[in-house]
Amino acid sequence: MALQDRPLRFYELRVFIDGISEKMLAQTLRTLVRDGLLSREVLPTVPPSVRYDLTPLGKAAAEPLEAMLAWVRRNALTVLAAQEEHDRRTAAGA
Repeated sequence: MALQDRPLRFYELRVFIDGISEKMLAQTLRTLVRDGLLSREVLPTVPPSVRYDLTPLGKAAAEPLEAMLAWVRRNALTVLAAQEEHDRRTAAGA
């Protein structure tokens, strides 16, 4: 979702996606490039930097993903309440 508006460099993505480790971000970006959802461009800077952008396939995936994330935001408290209720019932039956 961070790449919907424009391409971003690795560290820009790391700042945008708060709380992710460099290792996990690098692994995820490699997977998304391999899957054809992102393009990766090494920029001729010193030191070299890498810029990522959505491919047409990635842009097509962004719309339904955005809808799913909106659903999660709307229903997160309900899901958490269901988890707590489940945990209470499970603990009571143990």
